[in-house]
Amino acid sequence: KRGGAWMLEYVSQSDLLDQAPVVANHMNITKPPRGEPTLLTWTQVNTLFHEFGHALHGMFSDVKYPTFSGTNVPRDFVEYPSQVNQMWAAWPEVLRNYAVHHETGEIMPQELLDKVLATQTFNQGFATTEYLAASLLDQAWHQIGPDKVPSGEELLAFEASALEQAGVAMDEIPPRYRSTYFLHITGGYSAGYYAYIWSEVLDADSVVWFKENGGMTRENGDHFRKTLLSRGGAEDPMIQFRNFRGAEPDIEPLLVRRGLK
Repeated sequence: KRGGAWMLEYVSQSDLLDQAPVVANHMNITKPPRGEPTLLTWTQVNTLFHEFGHALHGMFSDVKYPTFSGTNVPRDFVEYPSQVNQMWAAWPEVLRNYAVHHETGEIMPQELLDKVLATQTFNQGFATTEYLAASLLDQAWHQIGPDKVPSGEELLAFEASALEQAGVAMDEIPPRYRSTYFLHITGGYSAGYYAYIWSEVLDADSVVWFKENGGMTRENGDHFRKTLLSRGGAEDPMIQFRNFRGAEPDIEPLLVRRGLK
């Protein structure tokens, strides 16, 4: 077993093959001292909800072909449903069901939750810029031909030029990853490192929809399941999003969430 947390699809859902999905969540949780209860940090709780979102994407799949089932969707869409599910971790009605003191059973006070949530906007200007710089560097690498690939001696100049052209050349905020150890650009996220923040744009906008339409209700859940979770890769992602949201994606909710507006 490796470190981290992930969802794994063992059997892909398929109407053609009359095949039900089999998926599992895997997660590493810190082992407590002998005799002590196993407790989760806030980060681990969010990870748990996030990975279960991937599991729901797999379990609710309802498509004809197994190659389009569940999380078999474009790279810049796969994190979106899981991030929506992660949002429920801090939803008041959900929180009251699990966030209790392990000895007294006391529900987490709202003041404490507010403090936890307030930390999510800390230093977001820096974090967002360093991420975007790395994403744009990734794009720069995949926009050049074989004859333009820089040598080792030219590497720093190539990076500097790419960041300058993208408008994110800031000495105070270097890219999150430099080319020599940027595994994403050749490890499955080629020209796709932007996918994380794009998924968050969709997620933040979806949270607004839930809030505008009554929050956690059976009707809203069924709507999300029918228009998104069940469709897998059988339909264009933006068609799925518009069918759910009723509009094009809006970046404003993300800016507000990150405290940038």
